[in-house]
Amino acid sequence: MTRPGSAHHGRVHDWLQDLAGFGADADYLVGLGENAYLADTPEGRLLRNAGERLLIKVATVVERLPDAFKAGYPDVEWANITRMRNLVAHKYDKVNDDLMFVTLRRDIPALIKRLGLSG
Repeated sequence: MTRPGSAHHGRVHDWLQDLAGFGADADYLVGLGENAYLADTPEGRLLRNAGERLLIKVATVVERLPDAFKAGYPDVEWANITRMRNLVAHKYDKVNDDLMFVTLRRDIPALIKRLGLSG
């Protein structure tokens, strides 16, 4: 017999696993180097597009997490994650590539660690 709420719990677990994967992808992207990320080349543009897509995916998962879950992490700036996603998704020409790289290097890994999704 399935417990009440267990399907919901399963979805949260799956979303958290997705976040962990996105964190690993961000680590990989950052590992390619800031110069590569910021380069004015086709490869640099592809890396920046990948970084923006990762942020959108992270924020999409964050938006799906139940308020009760988020309440357990009051130190996470949940609204800022959504605001940054809105900027990237709707005002892509306003995205600061240097700050985006900082988000990939510092903020996404910090979120992953805070949620206990990394070693």
